[in-house]
This record gives sequence, structure tokens and C-alpha cells, in this order.
Amino acid sequence: MQRREDIRNIAIIAHVDHGKTTLVDGMLWQSGLFRQNESVPERIMDSIDLEREKGITIMAKNTAIAYRGVHVNIVDTPGHADFGSEVERTLTLVDGVLLLVDAAEGPLPQTRFVLKKALEAELPPIVVINKIDRSDARPAEVLDEVYDLFIDLDAAEDQLEFPVLYTNARTGTATHELKEPGQSLEPLFETILATVPPPRFDPAMGLQVRVAMLDWDDYVGRLIIGRIVNGRVRQADRVAVVHRDGAVESAKVTVLYGYEGLKRIEVPEASAGELVAIAGIDAIEIGETIADPEYPQALPLIRIDEPTVAMLFSANVSPFAGREGKFVTSPQLRDRLFKERRVNVGIRVEETDSPDTLRVSGRGELQLAILIEMMRREGYEMEVGKPTIITREEPGRTLEPMESLVIDIPEEHIGAVTQKVGPRRGTMVKLVNHGTGRVRLEYRIPSRGLIGYRTEFLTDTRGTGLLNHLFDGWDDWQGEIAHRQNGALVADRAGRTTSYAIDNLQARGVMFLGPGAEVYEGMIVGENARDTDMDVNITKEKKLTNMRASTSDEAVKLTPPRSMNLEQCLEWVREDELLEVTPKSLRLRKRALAGRRRF
Repeated sequence: MQRREDIRNIAIIAHVDHGKTTLVDGMLWQSGLFRQNESVPERIMDSIDLEREKGITIMAKNTAIAYRGVHVNIVDTPGHADFGSEVERTLTLVDGVLLLVDAAEGPLPQTRFVLKKALEAELPPIVVINKIDRSDARPAEVLDEVYDLFIDLDAAEDQLEFPVLYTNARTGTATHELKEPGQSLEPLFETILATVPPPRFDPAMGLQVRVAMLDWDDYVGRLIIGRIVNGRVRQADRVAVVHRDGAVESAKVTVLYGYEGLKRIEVPEASAGELVAIAGIDAIEIGETIADPEYPQALPLIRIDEPTVAMLFSANVSPFAGREGKFVTSPQLRDRLFKERRVNVGIRVEETDSPDTLRVSGRGELQLAILIEMMRREGYEMEVGKPTIITREEPGRTLEPMESLVIDIPEEHIGAVTQKVGPRRGTMVKLVNHGTGRVRLEYRIPSRGLIGYRTEFLTDTRGTGLLNHLFDGWDDWQGEIAHRQNGALVADRAGRTTSYAIDNLQARGVMFLGPGAEVYEGMIVGENARDTDMDVNITKEKKLTNMRASTSDEAVKLTPPRSMNLEQCLEWVREDELLEVTPKSLRLRKRALAGRRRF
């Protein structure tokens, strides 16, 4: 096997919000990629609007820097378990990983997940303890926890001898010793060159490229992103595509791109060890191989964990359908979902008995919520049902997905949290008190027990709690879990809401709409204080009498309506209800709109 000393491929893996993208920013700046006076946004790698808004990485992205004549490809991976399929694919592109851990929070569930995948792939790790400037930083204890985690995951002896750096990503400094404050990220660059092995390849083999990601370019069409494992490829080359089932198809490379900084640049040819984007090949899926046309040989397929949560997507058929969206028909919805399936292997799309409805499965609620949010921003209208858990059947037993749940809260909220997790069939595995006023609780809980809990959790902990969970295998059905306790207030006629009607209904429960909003029969306008649904007239107006005008005494005091975002609506909805999603609105409704069909 030969080595290419002029290339290093490394992935940055970490739990969500531990500072990955900020560290990549610092590395890009200090590599001399930008001019001093160049205007560059923070978190450059978070290029999708949703990533900037939520502060999380959703899609893996690669960038490249040059350091001392070596081309370093850096892949920024998502930190949330729901986007784990991105991490699994990314690790096939690289030869080493940079594990980032918060100096105060330490290793969290997602750290465990991504590290397990990296160790299984036998990738050498570099451990970076970030945010050492935090007032509650405890780098020494966190390093001990990292060692415990490595041992717990059965790391090999050579994998335990990892280099450790302490960084402050915001100021762009790194150091090997806490006593010596860092001046720049140079120690990190040097460690990457010393620790990450250069790509190895077999000079006797023909071309082999494993497809890890798919992208789209408005000028050249579909782009296949992957790493050249063996051989070389040039523009206008004829290549073979080896599919999952072993079938071989011929194709032609029309454009070949390499990476320089944040840009894709056209290159005439590329060889083993390089990360490339290839245009011109349409009939190929993630995990398949681009090979030599003379002797096509496939690389091992990428294995992706199974989805655990499913939802039904259907075209919007409410009375307000077609008012706000550009794409409103079921064929348009179908095309968009199947296009997503081709690009995102973490999502599965299946037909149902109804031609207008598709069943979409994913890793978790957040992954499906992000898909819905992206589609509504593109102009799609749709209706989605309650998220449900995917079960497995075995002889004589039903299995359901389980989650490892880690909760980090102030001590005073322990009672409120344990009271809520218990009825959701959560079993406490561990309780750790660091003596800082915060406590870490670890549970094993069914995936369906977490549906609808995040909002309650943030309310119970006054927004100070951290909740993280990770898929933890399959177990026997844990029994019934109560969902929403309260019923719905449902509009019994179409019209506009009035202050007079809302004032009279406030005693019945919590309202979701303010005055002047348009409603239709069967639309949910509030949450009932009782556990049953109630039809209400929210459009009722004050009538004119002999004694006074209809507009007198109008200074009513209304409680502000409860405003719910997409994730909260998905948590709230029941089996007999739907969430109507349009580019401008989120409306909750009953499946059967007419009152006489519901009762």
C-alpha cells in the first residue's frame, strides 16, 4: 500500500453545541484563507438558514485548508443523534477524528454515539477539550470522563494513547498544557499532521469511489460527493457504477470538483485520497461505488441504523388549502419526499393504502420536524399526523425502540423531572452530583415516552435544564403511556375570531388564537381544561340591544394566546388530529372536520 503524505482527511465530531463549527471558523481564519478586511459571517459552515436559527449542524459539510504544504480536508458533522446517518457516512471519508468535548458538560450521549462509530472504523482520535474559559469548566475531571468513555467502548490500546489539547474556539487558541495559555491554533494543526495518518491506496487497483453524500448544483445538476479510495479520475472519463444489487451501469464524468477553503473548484483530474464532487452521474445512490469500467469492483456498502419514528404526510385538503403555498398537490408532495429520500439515507418514504398519503420514517422527531420546516420554506403545503413509533415483531413478543436519556438540571428541579419521567416508563440508571449545584440523571426510556416531553421539561426546569437522548437498542413493549391529558377546543363554524367570544371562552382553557384570526369548522382553537374535546363558537359577536350598541363595553382583557412552534405542535397533536403546515401558518385541526362526524 502506498501513502499520500500531502493530504490529511479529518472529521470533527462532538455533541450538539460543544463548539465544533466555531472551532472550524478559527481554523479557516488562521490558515490564511480570508483577507484581513474580508467580511465573513460567524459559523461559516452553518450555511443553511435553519442551522443558523437553531444553532445546530444538520448536514455534514466539508472544507479544506492548506498548512505547511499539506492539504487538510475537514468535515464538520452534525452533533444531534437524529442526524446520525450523516455522521456514519462522513466517517467513510476520513482517516482520523477530532473529538470535541465541552470542558464543563463533559461527554454526553451524542459524544458516545459518534465516538463508538469512529472506534469501530478504527480511526485514530484527537481529543480536544473546548470552552476552557467557562466559569464552571472542569477540564481535569472531563478528561477522566473521556478516558472512562473510551474504556467503556472497548477502545484498543493504541486508541487510548490519544493526544489531548485544550482550546477556546471563540478566541482561536489551543494548548497542550492548561498552565500555558494558547496563542493560536498552531498546536492543533501540528497535532493533526502528526496523528492523522495520510491516505493509503493500492496502486495496482483501478478506480474506486464510494458515494458518501449527494448534492445539487443548478448549473451541472446532481453532484456525487465521495472519497477516491483507489485509482484516479479525469474529466470526461467513462466510469462504471456498481449498484447495491451488483448490477453495473456505464456513465460519464462531465465535471470534476475538488475542495479549496469553502469553495468547490473545478479540477482536471484527482487521485486516491482526495475528496471530490462528480457531476454527470444520475443513476446512483449513497453507499454505491463508482469504479473502473474495465474491472468494476464494489467497495463495502455503508450500513445505516434503522429509523425509529414514522409520520404520515398528505396533501393539504383543509378549507384554507392553496391560499399560501406554491406546491399544494399530492404529486408535488410525493416528488419532493422521494427526492429527499435519494439525498438523505436517514429517511425512508413508503406508500400507504391512500394514494394521497405517504409514510415517512426517520431517526427522531427533530429530523422529521426539520424536513417539514425545510419543505414549508420551499413553498409546500401539507398535513402531517402524530409521530408514531416503529415496532418490531418477534415470535411471541413485540419490541419497541429504547432511548438512553441524559438530563442535566439544577438540584431544585429533581422532583419535578422524576415525577414526569416515571409515568413515561423511564428507569433511572445513574445519578451524578458534581457538587456544582447541578445534577445529571441518566434513564433508559421507550422512544415514545419522549414524544411530547421536551416542552414540559423546559417548563418544569424554567428553561435551565439540558435534555439529550440517544437510540439504545430494542426491548419488550413497556406498556401503555398516557399522552396529552387535556382535550381540545374546536371551532364549530367558519368565520373570524372575536374578542367577545374569546373573553367568554377563556375560563374553559388556554386559547391558541387571538382576535381577528380566520377559522374553519373542525379547526382546533385552544386546549380544554378538561380531558374531553369541546365544540365552541369562537366567532360569536356581541349583539345590538335596545339599551346599548354592539360596540359598547368592548374594553375586554384577554390573556395572550399560547403560541406554539412546529416541534411543540407535533408534540401536542393526537391520533385523531392533524397539523396543517403552510409557508405562513401552522394550524391544528381534527381529521373529521364536521362535528356530527366526530361525536
